[in-house]
Amino acid sequence: MEIRSESIKVRFDKLAGAPRTRLQVWFIRVCASILLWTCLVQLVAVGELWQPRLIYGFLRTGQPHLQAVARSPPPLLPARNYTSNGFLIVSCNGGLNQMRAAICDMVTIARHLNLTLVVPELDKTSFWADPSNFEDIFHLRHFIDSLRDEVRIIKRLPKKFHRKYGFQPFEMPPVSWSNEKYYQEQILPLFDKYKVLHFNRTDARLANNGIPLYLQKLRCRVNFQALKFTPEIETLGYKLVHILQEKGPFVALHLRYEMDMLAFSGCTHGCTNEEAEELKNLRYAYPWWREKEIVSEERRSQGLCPLTPEETALVLQALGFDKETQIYIAAGEIYGNDVRLAALRAAFPNIVKKEMLLEPDELKQFQNHSSQMAALDFMVSIASNTFIPTYDGNMAKLVEGHRRYSGFKKTVLLDRKRLVELLDLYQNGTYSLNEFSVAVRLAHEKRMGQPTRRKIIAEKPKEEDYFYANPEECLCEGMNCDDLLGPGTTLVTFHAIVVKFERIVSKALSGKQSEIYWNCASEMISEAFADG
Repeated sequence: MEIRSESIKVRFDKLAGAPRTRLQVWFIRVCASILLWTCLVQLVAVGELWQPRLIYGFLRTGQPHLQAVARSPPPLLPARNYTSNGFLIVSCNGGLNQMRAAICDMVTIARHLNLTLVVPELDKTSFWADPSNFEDIFHLRHFIDSLRDEVRIIKRLPKKFHRKYGFQPFEMPPVSWSNEKYYQEQILPLFDKYKVLHFNRTDARLANNGIPLYLQKLRCRVNFQALKFTPEIETLGYKLVHILQEKGPFVALHLRYEMDMLAFSGCTHGCTNEEAEELKNLRYAYPWWREKEIVSEERRSQGLCPLTPEETALVLQALGFDKETQIYIAAGEIYGNDVRLAALRAAFPNIVKKEMLLEPDELKQFQNHSSQMAALDFMVSIASNTFIPTYDGNMAKLVEGHRRYSGFKKTVLLDRKRLVELLDLYQNGTYSLNEFSVAVRLAHEKRMGQPTRRKIIAEKPKEEDYFYANPEECLCEGMNCDDLLGPGTTLVTFHAIVVKFERIVSKALSGKQSEIYWNCASEMISEAFADG
């Protein structure tokens, strides 16, 4: 079996004319064989858990558009045979990614209680007012079929339970951050009485921690496998990724500086008095938003505000991104438009958005459908070489989790509270640019999406790490994740070998002396054996 990327093959072809002794050729072949064998062993070791995402995550990093190639659908799994205890209707609330997490939770609850789940209803009445139905965003048939061995999912209730026949389902919101015992003891008995329950709110209704492992893994399965976007969204998403990759590596910047974010968070740093008043009025226009009077600077000092575009430019420069960096803005309309983007664009001229990369006709079908537009940004963010969110909202957390699941791809998790302190020190002249840059880098050395355990705060679930941002139970086998989260992880070892291999080949290509082959090959083999 031969495992190598096309880019590596091309590079070695270019070396065909280089003079070598027979001994050197023999040695290189032996080294390559040992490396390939080591990679194969590593693949087998984690294959059960990581197939096929390991191959796409490492060997084809930066080429997710290849997944768009048509493949014959896998055979249907045998349907799970169980007696249903009732029907569960769920109305998801919030934006795309909040609803995505909720769908995963609702499937998991339906499985645990042996219920029949009706295809989830999506939010059409929130700030975004997106009229999309489930099947407009997600591949409905795949969703139903891929989970048939776990839970029965139907498109609509049987006729006898329709409202037009006078039937009224029992409607309620489950208690937030509940564990499986709450649903077993408090919710399941209600189905004996009502047969049909309607959960009218679904955000954060299942706990992050203390859930049985098989249920945690089911949450992951729904998130990473069952919730595929529609072919129309995937096709355009892959096209966006391909356009960006043709120009080289790129950063996906989730610049959460949008009107709704600023209005509901009360963050107005950098805004004019008129803009601050406009945002406040919007907040008051939505009665369901409880917090009305907010002191912006207090929020900002606590790290609870998104970075402004101007602050973002300074932070990116401090992190070492240069003027040539290709940056994709994964966000909706930036508040203040081009005026507020001026400083960021001056520092990084290669800033693009989907509207700049695609023809108007291609995006026309997604206009006025914010969740479908967000789905495109979601795909690009997962495929990017580096993902940087300026606020830890639902999209930031869901993308972070996907990137961990795809091989711990680089995700810069900004420490906004510390950054606000450093930005103020720099802007008031206390810190020089160099001091500011060093401090920013030191603050984020261990905030690059590396393997880590979720922080658990039993009495404050809102403040602990979100399950979907770091689904550690799904990143290793069994209950014990010590190997993954410690220094000896097989996955990180394999990643290191592949990255090292590409670096060595690049180094060899750039040199003109044959000693490079000897030194680099020796270094490569030594590291491979030392790690694994």
